[in-house]
Amino acid sequence: MNTLKNLSLVIFVILTSCSSIQVNSDYDNKVNFDSYKTYAYLKSNVDKLQVSDLDKKRILYSIDDYMITRGFKKSESPDMLVSIFTTKSKKIDVVNNNFWGMSWGWSPWWGIGFNTVYVSEQGTLFIDFYDAKSRELIWQGEGSGSLSKNVQKKDAQIKQFVEKILKQYPPTNKTSSI
Repeated sequence: MNTLKNLSLVIFVILTSCSSIQVNSDYDNKVNFDSYKTYAYLKSNVDKLQVSDLDKKRILYSIDDYMITRGFKKSESPDMLVSIFTTKSKKIDVVNNNFWGMSWGWSPWWGIGFNTVYVSEQGTLFIDFYDAKSRELIWQGEGSGSLSKNVQKKDAQIKQFVEKILKQYPPTNKTSSI
């Protein structure tokens, strides 16, 4: 029975470690995204971000790194403003293991069953782009998934979160995915 319990745990760990980041985006289809070349952060929203200061730095660095490699420039008088915010929720998985078999005399019986509960935190990162002049939302990207507590893994995961979200900017088709 311990073997089956351990097998359930191994399968759960494999499935959750391979879980991908779920990404969506939405945008204003009347906007010409080619006209945006510079950006700056909407400081008031970044300051309100409810993550650790280290995670905030990781997110901002990842956004800067991605935007600069895509040809955007950080500016004091930007074309667009970048805002970020996060949400956090608990994900609960319950694995029910009921076993059955044959008892003495070949009569069927139900074995001992047990439930295993796995709790993990699921985080969502939103990256919003606003037109700097009108202050209107022009694009929103969203990524949801789990983050590791391990610092080296967390660096890579946050970078991956940001890259997957921002790969959807600028939008290539005229229908939103949210």
